[in-house]
Amino acid sequence: MTIAVVGDLLLDHDLVGEATRLSPDAPVPVVDVDDSTYRAGGAGLVARMLAADGHDVVLVGVTGDDAPAGRLREALRGIRLATGPSGAPTPVKTRIRASGQAVVRVDEGCARPGVPGATPRMLEAIASADAVVVADYGRRLLENDDVRDALEAAATRVPVVWDPHPSGAAPVRGLAAATPNQAEALAFGSAGDAAGAATELAGRWGCPVVVTLGRHGALLHHGTGSGQRIPAPVIGTTDPCGAGDRFVASLAVGLATGAALQDAAQEAVQVAARFLADGGVSALHRQFPVVTDAGSATPSAPHDAGTPGPGGTQGPGGTGAADVWETLAQVRAAGGTVVATGGCFDLIHAGHARTLQAARALGDCLVVLLNSDDSVRRLKGAGRPIISAHDRSELLSALGCVDAVLLFEDDTPVNALEQVRPDIWVKGGDYEAAELPETPLIASWGGRSVIVPYHVARSTTSLAAALAKVG
Repeated sequence: MTIAVVGDLLLDHDLVGEATRLSPDAPVPVVDVDDSTYRAGGAGLVARMLAADGHDVVLVGVTGDDAPAGRLREALRGIRLATGPSGAPTPVKTRIRASGQAVVRVDEGCARPGVPGATPRMLEAIASADAVVVADYGRRLLENDDVRDALEAAATRVPVVWDPHPSGAAPVRGLAAATPNQAEALAFGSAGDAAGAATELAGRWGCPVVVTLGRHGALLHHGTGSGQRIPAPVIGTTDPCGAGDRFVASLAVGLATGAALQDAAQEAVQVAARFLADGGVSALHRQFPVVTDAGSATPSAPHDAGTPGPGGTQGPGGTGAADVWETLAQVRAAGGTVVATGGCFDLIHAGHARTLQAARALGDCLVVLLNSDDSVRRLKGAGRPIISAHDRSELLSALGCVDAVLLFEDDTPVNALEQVRPDIWVKGGDYEAAELPETPLIASWGGRSVIVPYHVARSTTSLAAALAKVG
């Protein structure tokens, strides 16, 4: 089952520390920051939650080309992206917390943009999904007519759950549910209470409405009758941030697996409560990749390929850890084909170069999945690798046919493949593609495996043996 998350992508910045004194300049607390991290927000947070639960997720949205966009792409590593250009700065929401208490939030890049375009890949991702979550944060993607048409078509065949925003677009017809919180429901309608707003919105939008009520649970209204209250368990929390995203993600999964709306909503209330009880957004670093100010991502979401070592995740220019994900995002945004190959690449020789050139010719970018030093040692023995991962990565990145290198720690590239999800997986050899152990995995997301010719008498082992005889 594939879940498409469609909506606005934000970058959340968390500054966490202690406040033990007031500023001498004004009666405000001074926060001594201990930790500064970035993570995916908006629709990206919903996608990250679903991926962490083990679901196959494709994230549909638009991104900028500024520094925050690079951090956002890194925070989304491991999630399939179907994105286009936003033509606007990346919105950044900075939350400052002290001693477990939110102090202030600072928003940047949040001026209202123009309506972005939609790429064919974005529309295809919506059309092929088994369920859709719409996360509207008022950045106008949901005003795009092509996106709206695709969502309305999807709603005729699969559950589509829409989390609306007062500054956003009106939901399309035929939804499985719309999920405003109480403040949003009151802002959308003219009623003075949640029940009246739910009734009004269900009639206006032509779908069931589930109004989330924080610690009071939720109110479900099908458009007729008085609606149904869904209580929430009592928990102690001072920061409800992220609970709505957790709720809508759970609700969509429940509906996609065949649950009735009432049952799915009851389970979603429980899931959101557990999320807050476990620490909410302040504890997300335990589950999701977050990006530090130094630019590295902390482990690890499911299917993470391992923590990059020095030079372990680089583009051709060796420009840093985000290059793999930036390369993939750019190629996919343009509707291009991603090719990947993998191996130890210890003592790079002519056979390697020919295989890499043949692989690159099959698509629009080539990502090399490179075994780490420990991985090579387990596979090849105590005397290997001859060349360190840092140097192997740098040598590969210098080749004109290699667009990016991703280092992985496992004995097989399976987890790394789950991250990159190439359209074509290439191996050199004299066997059939069907024999490759990776072929079923590649096929699971619609990719294919390709064998390119194996060049006899060109191998690292024979080259190492020859070098041993020299001198």
